[in-house]
Amino acid sequence: MDGIIYLDHAATTPVHPEVAREMTLWMSEFFGNPSSLYVLGQKSRKAIEAARCHVAGLIAAKPDDVYFTSGGSESDNWAIKGVFEALRDKGRHIITSSIEHHAVLEACDALKKAGAEITLLPVDSDGLVDPDDVKNAIRKDTILVSIMHANNEIGTIQPIAEIGKIVKKAGVLFHVDAVQTVGHHPVDVDEMHVDLLALSAHKLYGPKGVGALFARKGTKMRNLIDGGGQERKRRAGTQNVPGIVGLGKAAEIARSSLQQETQREAALRDRLHHAIESAIPDIRLNGHPTQRLGNNLNISFAGVEGEAMLLRLDHEGICVSTGSACTTGSLEPSHVLMAIGLKHEQAHGSLRFTFGRSNIAAHVDYAAATLSNVVKTLRDISPTYEPGASS
Repeated sequence: MDGIIYLDHAATTPVHPEVAREMTLWMSEFFGNPSSLYVLGQKSRKAIEAARCHVAGLIAAKPDDVYFTSGGSESDNWAIKGVFEALRDKGRHIITSSIEHHAVLEACDALKKAGAEITLLPVDSDGLVDPDDVKNAIRKDTILVSIMHANNEIGTIQPIAEIGKIVKKAGVLFHVDAVQTVGHHPVDVDEMHVDLLALSAHKLYGPKGVGALFARKGTKMRNLIDGGGQERKRRAGTQNVPGIVGLGKAAEIARSSLQQETQREAALRDRLHHAIESAIPDIRLNGHPTQRLGNNLNISFAGVEGEAMLLRLDHEGICVSTGSACTTGSLEPSHVLMAIGLKHEQAHGSLRFTFGRSNIAAHVDYAAATLSNVVKTLRDISPTYEPGASS
C-alpha cells in the first residue's frame, strides 16, 4: 500500500488542515502581543478568549475556568503541585492510581521530598480503579485525588463520575488527566464532579506545545509562573497566540464531529481486533473489553518482542506503538501492563494501535495481513515461543 499508515494517534495527531490555516494567520498577519493596548494586540487578545470559549465548550466548562498551558504534562504538574503548595498546611496526603501517566506519577514522587504522602491505588486485570478503594483510602489529611479519565496505553475508561461523587462528598479536590479523552470521548466537568482537568492540543489534531488546565472557580492552588498578569495572573508570560488559536480551532472541530468520529474509529478498531483474532493465535487483549476508548486497541502477542514487531511494521509503512510515547527507549516493561497482571514477557510483547481521522478500512486490512506475516516470521525464529502460551 502506498504511503504511511499511521496507527499511533494516542502518541500524537497530525495538525488538522483548518487548524494549520488558522494558526498561520496568527503567526504572520496578526502577530500582536495580546497584552498590548493597540488594535493589533487586542485582536490577539480576542482570539485567545474565543479559543478559551471553544475549549470550554468541548468539556462543558465555563471559559473563565480554562487556563492555557504548554501541554498536558504542565497541566498535570500545575494541578498536583499547585494544590499541594496551597493546601500543605491542611494535609499532605494525595491519592492516585498505579497506571497514571508519568506526568502524574513523577509529579507525585517529586512532592515526596516536600513531605507529601502518596497512596497508589491498584487496578483490576482490566485496568479499572475500584471506587470503593478510593473511598477507603481517603483520610482526614487527604487534599487531592488524581485519577486519569482513560489510560493512554490500554484505553480503559475509569468510572470518573462515580469516583468524583465520592471525592466531592469527602470534601477533597479531584484532578483528572483527560489528555486521551478530550476530543475523542464525551467530557463534562460537572457530571464528572471534577475540580481540575488536564488536556493537550496535539492529541486532538492541534499543535504540540499547548494545552489547558480546567480549574474550577474557588479551587485553591499556587500560581504556576509569577510575573505578568496573563491567564488571570495565574500563569505569567506572553501567551502562545498561534498555539492557543490552534487548540481552540481543534476543539471546535472535535466538538462538531465527536460522536460520529468516535463511532467510526471504534468500528475500525473492532475490525482490526477481529482480523487479528482470526489470523493470529496466542494473543491477549489488554484493557477493558468494552469500557475503553473507541480508537484504542492494545494486544500482547506470545513469543515475540513488541519492538521487533514495531520495527518490521515500520519497514512496511505502518506506524504503531509498544506503549506510551513518553517512555519509548526504556528497557523496563510498561508499568501499566505490569499493574494489570501481565508477566514481563507479555508486557514486552505488546503493541498499541490507535486510530484517527485519516484511517480507513483498507488501512486496517493491510495492517492485519502484514502483522500476521510479521508475527509468524518472528515466532518461527523465536527460541521461546510455545503454541498455547497466551495466558
